[in-house]
This record gives sequence, C-alpha cells and structure tokens, in this order.
Amino acid sequence: MTAAPREAVVILDFGSQYSQLIARRVRELEVYCELIPYNAPAAEITRLNPLGFILSGGPASVYAKDAPHLPDFVLTAQRPILGICYGMQLLAYHLGGQVDPGQEREYGPAEITLADLDSPLFAPLSRSRPTLSVWMSHGDRVTRLPAGFHSLAQSENSPHAAIGDPARGLYGLQFHPEVTHTPQGKELLRAFLYRVCGCQGGWTPGNFIEESINQVQAQVGARKVVCGLSGGVDSSVTAALLHRAIGSQLTCIFVNNGLLRKNEPEQVAQTFEKEMHARLVAVDATEDFLSALAGVTDPEAKRKIIGEKFIRIFEAEARQLGQVDFLAQGTLYPDVIESASRSQQIVAAKIKTHHNVGGLPEDMPFELVEPLRYLFKDEVRAVGEALGLPRQMVWRHPFPGPGLAVRVLGEVTWERLETLRAADAILIEELHASGWYEQTAQAFAVLLPVQSVGVMGDYRTYADVIALRAVTTDDFMTADWARLPADLLARLSNRIVNEVPGVNRVVYDISSKPPATIEWE
Repeated sequence: MTAAPREAVVILDFGSQYSQLIARRVRELEVYCELIPYNAPAAEITRLNPLGFILSGGPASVYAKDAPHLPDFVLTAQRPILGICYGMQLLAYHLGGQVDPGQEREYGPAEITLADLDSPLFAPLSRSRPTLSVWMSHGDRVTRLPAGFHSLAQSENSPHAAIGDPARGLYGLQFHPEVTHTPQGKELLRAFLYRVCGCQGGWTPGNFIEESINQVQAQVGARKVVCGLSGGVDSSVTAALLHRAIGSQLTCIFVNNGLLRKNEPEQVAQTFEKEMHARLVAVDATEDFLSALAGVTDPEAKRKIIGEKFIRIFEAEARQLGQVDFLAQGTLYPDVIESASRSQQIVAAKIKTHHNVGGLPEDMPFELVEPLRYLFKDEVRAVGEALGLPRQMVWRHPFPGPGLAVRVLGEVTWERLETLRAADAILIEELHASGWYEQTAQAFAVLLPVQSVGVMGDYRTYADVIALRAVTTDDFMTADWARLPADLLARLSNRIVNEVPGVNRVVYDISSKPPATIEWE
C-alpha cells in the first residue's frame, strides 16, 4: 500500500471494460489516481484523501437484486463525484432518481445536444457547437432525476445523457468520455478534475521518483533488499530506482534461467555491473529450470513453477548475503489489474497469473517492494529516462517474467528454446533494420506446438511452425496488430525458414487485444 500523494482522485471500478482507460486519461491530465474495486475496504480508499471520485461503468443494472451499489462513505465524504454510464445511473439511483430499461439500447457513436453550456463540464468546450459526438454503451437509462439535479444534455434515446448538481459537485455522463471515440472526452475529464475537484495537477512520472524514493526508504529503513533483475524495462527501472534510493543496501540478482533472449545475459551484466556499478550477483540456473519444466505444457503451471523456482534461488542467494528482508519486483499496474483474483477484485475477471504478482509461493520469506505497482508502461519508460537509463534499454520491448517458457507453446526443452531464440533474434534484427522496432510496442516470435508439411529442396519435410506477433498500443491494456509491410513479412519468413533449422512455416498473428491477449500464454 502506497502513501497518499499530494492530491489524488479515486476511480471506483464497477466492472467496465473501460475502467483502466479512465485511469490512463486522468494520469495523462497530470492528476494522480488509483483504480480501486467498489467493494474495497473504506480505509484503502480514504488513505488517499481524494479530492473527488469517478464511478466507472459496469455490466449490471442498478435495480437488479445483486447489483453493485455505491458505498455510503462516498456520498458522506462530500467530495465531487463524476458517474460514467453505470456510475451515473448508480449515482442517480442512490440519490432518489429512477433508472429503467431503455426502449432502445445505445451502443456505439451518438450525438448529444447540450442543454446547459454554462455547466463547469461543458463551458470549456466550444460554444459554437451545441452538439458533441460521443460513444455510448448502455441498455438502461435515467428516467427521473434526483432532487437538485438538472439535465445537461440529451440524445435521441437518453433524455438525460448528462446530468449535474453543481451545488454539490455531482455529475453524471451516460456516455464514455475516456474512449477516443468521444473526441472531446478528455476535455470533459479535465473540466471535472480542475474546475470541479479543484486539482492543481503537476503529477508526472518524473516527480513520481522523489515520492517513490521516500516511500522505499520509509518501507526498507536500514535493511537489505534483493531485486530480481531480468534485463527487461520493468525490472531495470525498478533496480535503478532502488539503487538511487538505498544504494549499497540493494543487491541485484540476475538469474539466467535458460529462458532468455539471445545474448541477454551478457547485456544485463554489461549494463548493471559495468555501467551502473550496481551490486550484481549472476546465477546460471538453466538446468534447474529446465528440469522443473520437463513434461509441463499448461501455461499456468509453467508460470507457477518458474515463480517458485525464482524465489527458491533468491532465498539461497540471499542467505549468502546475510539477513535480507525484501524482494523488489518490477510489477506494473496492468499486471495487478489482470491478475486480480475474486477475493481481491470481484468485478475483474482473472485473465492469467502474472509471474510478478500471481506466481509466487505463499511461504515466501520476503516482504515485497514494488515501487512501480501503480504505473502504466509508458509512465515506467518516462521514469527510466528521468533516472538516466540508456534509451535502448528504456525503450526495449517488454519481456514476460517467465521468459520464453510462455512463448514456447507446449513442453519447454533446450532444443525448442534454441529454435525460438534464433527466430526471435531474426525478427528483432529485421525490425530494427527497417525502422519498425520503434513503431511497434511489442514484437516477438512464438514456437507453436504443431508441425506442418513442407517441401525443402526435393524433400518432404514435417517441421515446426513459428508465429510472429507485433502490436501497437499506448498502455498495453488494449492493443492492435501492427500492419507490417508485406515485403518485411516476406523477408522475415524467408530468413527464418532458411536460417533456423527445423522450421518450415511462418505465420503472422493479426489478433487485437481484446479479444486476444498480447502474449499467447
């Protein structure tokens, strides 16, 4: 649990697919926020002393028996509230209004007509356009307003597309301002944060460093910390931040588990030991990991095995360092959200266990230090640059905690890892050469657990299939497949088939997230 920043806004999550986007937009407006389940303990929310609340959308109907409801303390806190979609209906319902099923559902683009151009939400927008293009996604609608509210906008199907009680700073939007399909949505959020809540702004990943250093120093004191260093962006920024905060109290432990990319162990040692002068312990545990993974094909089992094996190695190395109380990890906010179990966050479905947050053994002897736990990937990169890390490291594509084990689909063997390593290296080399590496957010190869028939020379082959994956994204919560040029894809296929033994077919993944995830496992 983090200490409260200078100012904050709390987003209560009622299960909307767009909840994380609300947090992204608020952060982009330089106001710190946290996305917290609506049913979290009051203390978890009030610790932030929020200047206002945003209520997310959600799939439920407020009048349903088992619908999520608004915690009483949110209303009694007498802070400004912005309800979005379900959040607006919930706010109206709890204050004495009425919500009913709509005669027609509204999904997708819509036009709303503004009824109050002097409202704090809409006044900053152009007076010359009394209509706004917005994105709707709802079946219910508010049919009677609570006392003190008046309608701010209407659509064809929603008599109250936006509502407000300026005296109490309570507002509701039936549409979603957080999505890009509402072009002026970000300005509406800005108006709520600055004009209604009175935020001063100025929260950036750069000044996050000072706050985080103070928090780490307060948590750790004079005790020792080990950091699981993989060489990826997240663990590298974590290590650099901790090195600045606690200096020689930090020991970075780099475990070569045999699941890394080509030449990665050498690159990690060069950066952290020789350039940053950080205390680094390198362990080659390739055989241990491969033995533990032998015969295992289930991706969740792989993650748990790798997570536990890491911790056991850390324990052994830490014992040689004397008393060590903390393990530092590069856990990010999307990791936390996607890994939420039912007991942690009822409204979020568990997609997969992230190595950083879900694959650790329960009897782990360390207390966790996770300074990046509430940051998105682009914010982490900004922190890394502010810390002075090399640009090529900061902007390196993400790499999963379990490494190539979740990109080798099926059983993990040394031979299959070598096949994948070679194909992945060709992909990255060609992306750099063509200028596409910087235009993609993440790109990698996957070794499929199937073989296909091919012809090489005059011989029939039955060999492995490599899938290539490249995506574009701002926040890794949603992603689209990268439109790599056909000639680049042809060159990649030709090189991989000719240069990687045992591969006779290359395919390209054109799935978006959602419905797919970025990684295959």
